[in-house]
Amino acid sequence: MLSYPFMQNAYMAGTLIAIISGIMGVFVIARNMSFLTHTLSEIGFAGAAFGIFMGWQPLNGMLLFTTISSIGVGELGAKSSRRENSITAISALAIGLGILFLSLADSNASYATGILFGSVIGISRANVVQMMILSISVLVVVVVIYRYLKFDSFDPIGAQVKGLWTRTLSVIFLVLLAFSVSVAAQIVGSLLIFILLTLPAAAAKYFAHTVGMMISVAVVFSLIGVWLGLYLSYVTNWPVSFFIAVIEVLFYFSALVYQRIRA
Repeated sequence: MLSYPFMQNAYMAGTLIAIISGIMGVFVIARNMSFLTHTLSEIGFAGAAFGIFMGWQPLNGMLLFTTISSIGVGELGAKSSRRENSITAISALAIGLGILFLSLADSNASYATGILFGSVIGISRANVVQMMILSISVLVVVVVIYRYLKFDSFDPIGAQVKGLWTRTLSVIFLVLLAFSVSVAAQIVGSLLIFILLTLPAAAAKYFAHTVGMMISVAVVFSLIGVWLGLYLSYVTNWPVSFFIAVIEVLFYFSALVYQRIRA
């Protein structure tokens, strides 16, 4: 299996994706941003379709759209009373734009399916290099702001009382999340990326009691889901996103059962 270059690329990319998703997912769950992650995945679809329409790499279009939109969502949703409505409006617009750009680009159905649900074969070595650069960039920034991000995510009231730069921190996190969505969509697809950015971390919180342990467990769950999903996809020729979704859902329900047994 690993003798094929496309599978080598898929596993290298998948490993990067799992690590980034596991780390960012813990903060996504802590900051109650699961719905926003789902919206960014739909915006990523629109960005990828726009990239195809312009003759770019789909990842470049995703980065453009998700980065701009993440900042826009943060500004529009500054007040909790209008956050959900703002996100819903942007999500609806993104889906419509994605369909329009794909139609104008005259892309075939298989290409569109790859954007929506991921494609193992479509990942080139150049894509892997680009994803590696983005992943390292995200990791470096997370390491630099980790202490403040952890404080603001798990104790937002205390962070405000201490006078922490919460607004700036929120914008930085949203941009990092946009990068993570764009990177991870290469394997799972734009419409299912929220799976890796929410379920492993949601399951991890039942097995760990510190932020560091949560991140470690979430990364392990993500890695198992991606690696096993890629293998099963290769063996069966079924979509890799299907297997990743099933595996991560099983992890989550196993965590619920474990929590109930402990209680």
